[in-house]
Amino acid sequence: MYYLCNTHYVNKGRIVDKTEILSLEGFMMSSKNKMFQVENVSIRDLCLLNKALAHSVVSKKVLNKYEKLISRLTKLLLDEDDGDGECAREALNEIEKFRQEIKNKYRLILQKKELEYMSKKLSILQKEASQRLLEIEKACYELKNTDKKCR
Repeated sequence: MYYLCNTHYVNKGRIVDKTEILSLEGFMMSSKNKMFQVENVSIRDLCLLNKALAHSVVSKKVLNKYEKLISRLTKLLLDEDDGDGECAREALNEIEKFRQEIKNKYRLILQKKELEYMSKKLSILQKEASQRLLEIEKACYELKNTDKKCR
């Protein structure tokens, strides 16, 4: 692994131990398939220490994930064929998974304004999914009670 730095007191391009790089506070960019090219050297793992540089990369990545999530959630919530609430449960699970990912990976890099923007829309969709799930469960409960009375 290489530690690339353009300051005069650190050896530029020196080889360091992987644990030393992982202990640095920054955004770790790694890819299984893609190799980064830095000065004709192929690099698989890259740690961005500059918060401004990391913010632009992370912001773009998170907003793309967010837009895909919103479109998937709207499709799930508009699906009327669901009789047992599976789509609503799946939407709630995906919202929580996205929130945890943001909290654990990107919270330190993203700005508060961006986090609030995503949180507002996700909370609206979460309320809608919860309400739909409660309605379905209530309907199933009432159906079971009416079946018992008929017998």
